[in-house]
Amino acid sequence: GLHAVQTHMTNTRNTPVEALERQFPVRVRRLAIRGGSGGAGRHAGGDGLVREIEFLAPVVVSLLGERRRSAPYGLAGGAAGTPGRNTLIRADGSSETLPGQCTIELAAGDAIRIETPGGGGHGAPGEEFDR
Repeated sequence: GLHAVQTHMTNTRNTPVEALERQFPVRVRRLAIRGGSGGAGRHAGGDGLVREIEFLAPVVVSLLGERRRSAPYGLAGGAAGTPGRNTLIRADGSSETLPGQCTIELAAGDAIRIETPGGGGHGAPGEEFDR
C-alpha cells in the first residue's frame, strides 16, 4: 500500500509543516515515514508516519486515534501492521505513553510524538513483490 496515507472519514489530513507552524504556536521537530510499520504480504501494507510536535505556548490537545492497542489486521494471509503509539515528552525530558483518545493540557516546551499505525498486508508474505 501507499505510505503515510490517512483513509478515515474524520476530515484529517497531512497538513504541511509550514502551514502548521505559521498558524499555531508549534514547532514540528520531526515528520517522517515510520519505516517498517506496514505488514508484510504480496501487497505490503503502507508504512505510517511519525510526527513530533513541540508546543511553544500552553495548549489543550485532543488525540483521536485507533489501533494503539491492537494491530491493523492483514487479509488473505497478509501480516498485521505495527500498532500506533502516542508519547508525551515533557519539557524536562520525562515521557509517558498516551492512549489513542485523550485530552491533555500541555505547557510551553512540551511535545507529543504520534506514530501512526502501519497498514496490514494483503496476500501471502512469501509472494512479496511491491515493497
